[in-house]
Amino acid sequence: MDLLYSSNFVPKIATDFLSGKNAISFIYCAVQLIVFTTLCGAECLLLAVMAYDRYVAICHPLRYSVLMRPAICAYMMAGTWLGALINALVHVGYTLNLPYCASREIHHFFCEIPALLKLVCGDTSLYENGLYVSGVVFFLIPISAILASYGQILSTLLKLESKLGMRKALATCSSHMIVLSLFYGTAIFKYLLPKSYHTAEQDEVVSVFYTIVTPMLNPLIYSLRNKDVAGALKKVLVG
Repeated sequence: MDLLYSSNFVPKIATDFLSGKNAISFIYCAVQLIVFTTLCGAECLLLAVMAYDRYVAICHPLRYSVLMRPAICAYMMAGTWLGALINALVHVGYTLNLPYCASREIHHFFCEIPALLKLVCGDTSLYENGLYVSGVVFFLIPISAILASYGQILSTLLKLESKLGMRKALATCSSHMIVLSLFYGTAIFKYLLPKSYHTAEQDEVVSVFYTIVTPMLNPLIYSLRNKDVAGALKKVLVG
């Protein structure tokens, strides 16, 4: 997923920077929109699935192989990607068929629905409300599932008498919690806060963060659970 994020934007950004031609075709813009919207929706749902996985591993370890057997994992993955793709096709299809003004200058470094809506000749408030509701659904339901999972995990940890068991449980969840903070923090700022709370320039900075910086950091964050990687990083930092 992180590789897809970067591949969707970085090559085009690098090409524009080197050539000095900041232009994008309608087809390429549509591809960027579909890929980006699908990845955002899928990541929202996958983070909730990962929280459930950790809940089962910590709260029901003896039943883990049954509750998270390959068939169930496959169904969850298929449902996640299918739901995200359908949501993306609906919103992108509607956005690209709106009446646009003479200006085709997108004040952004890639094609994104909020940036395109600023070029529309007509009232988009109704659609923006629908987009907002869709965003709430894709954020609210996964966040509720994540909070419920971690609430149960916290309850189980407080009952543990073994400090070693608690440390292992925290190590299992730590990388996921960091990724959750990075992804949902920037997404909530960009999509759920009213426009009066952030400027267009701030939106662009946040977009760079969750499309380039976060995908670059995620592999490092997850790999820090590996003792060899953590030891190598410690040697580099200590000197």
